[in-house]
Amino acid sequence: MPTLILVRHGRSTANTEGVLAGWTPGVGLDERGTSQAAALPGRLAGLPLSEVVASPLQRCQETVRPLLDARPGLGLHTDERIGECHYGDWTGRKLAELTQEPLMEVVQAHPSAAAFPGGESMRAMQSRAAEAVRDWNARVERDHGADAVYVMCSHGDVIKSLVADALGLHLDLFQRISVEPCSVTAIRYTRLRPFLVRLGDTGDLTSLVPSQQPASGDAPVGGATGAP
Repeated sequence: MPTLILVRHGRSTANTEGVLAGWTPGVGLDERGTSQAAALPGRLAGLPLSEVVASPLQRCQETVRPLLDARPGLGLHTDERIGECHYGDWTGRKLAELTQEPLMEVVQAHPSAAAFPGGESMRAMQSRAAEAVRDWNARVERDHGADAVYVMCSHGDVIKSLVADALGLHLDLFQRISVEPCSVTAIRYTRLRPFLVRLGDTGDLTSLVPSQQPASGDAPVGGATGAP
């Protein structure tokens, strides 16, 4: 079965502003995110990529554009199932403000029970994304063979949920996983089990500086911002 290269979109304007973007239209990459996207073709240069699949949201489409420009033979497939979690009434609100919401404690400690008002549950997010991966695995293997490698560009919480699925972790543990903007996570699928072979690889270790870790120990909803 294929190897899946999961790329989180580059740093967005919402990441910089500390806003939970969700499906808000018009949220693109900031200057740093644009530079991260420009570096992506070089980071993936040694891989024989067969397909590129992306969330329909602007920040993901912008992230894969340099890769597509560098490899004219690759086409772009858009799949709504790997789009951001539908955060409902939380969409567009400041993350600092959302920490005061009672639901945040559930999102952190018991995400399998978390459902966003006016949006979707985290279980539903994981289910649709995992179904998309299984469908694309079958399609890529059919069209390109069992050793094919393909890229999927998505969002922080979605990628974390797919890593949990691959590792057989309960969704309640997925907040222990961190993926930075424009990080690369690789999962090699086989008939009996997936293997996580890279997790959140950016090639940049500055995010490990202790002062940059959240003081509360909570996981950032939507994923780490990648802010310096």
